[in-house]
Amino acid sequence: MNLSGYKLLMIETKLDHLLIGTPKPFRADGEMSAIVKQPVFETVELGLFGLVGNQVADLLHHGGRDKAVHLYPIEHYAFWKEKYPELDILNHPGAFGENFSCAGLTEDKLHLGDIFRLGEALIECSHARQPCWKLNHHFGYPDVMKTVIKTSMSGSYFRVLEPGKVRAGDRFVQQDRVYPDWPLNRLFDVLIAGKHKGQGAELLRLADMPILADTWRKRAAQLAKS
Repeated sequence: MNLSGYKLLMIETKLDHLLIGTPKPFRADGEMSAIVKQPVFETVELGLFGLVGNQVADLLHHGGRDKAVHLYPIEHYAFWKEKYPELDILNHPGAFGENFSCAGLTEDKLHLGDIFRLGEALIECSHARQPCWKLNHHFGYPDVMKTVIKTSMSGSYFRVLEPGKVRAGDRFVQQDRVYPDWPLNRLFDVLIAGKHKGQGAELLRLADMPILADTWRKRAAQLAKS
């Protein structure tokens, strides 16, 4: 699908912060995590599996082609600051382990399969983020994961179609929108937030979408049978 038919929906925004991290001790039991990210200001190579210098600790649940980079919208920080005003980590980008921090790509505006040129790279939205217990531990509150599920403020993952150099200040310029009927908040609600009842046909459709991350395609197929 070419964007010419719906130019009013085109998204162009700026990458405000580029962040990378490496695994560090996360819990007393030796659990490691790379959720803590630091901003970088130089140009970084974005490869098929992510930013050069960025690492993941849990290779089973993080990393890979479908999770090359994680984006979290800066707009959501106001909500979290109001909920947890004493948390200093919310005064800086990277509190959710994101690699990309910017405005304008909230889950109601970003759609599955949206393609963007960012710097030299070409990236494609593969799915939303499914929250896990690590957010609760990182924030120090037991209800963070539950709140993400309730609000659909999940953030998003991208795969890399064309590697290239990127840096903070580069523009996200939308190239295509493949599924205009699947904004990420709808996708998240159906596959993660429990709103799949009566959605059998849509679940089967999702299970057959090659653009959707493989783990979420499998989830859609399982939910369709329930």
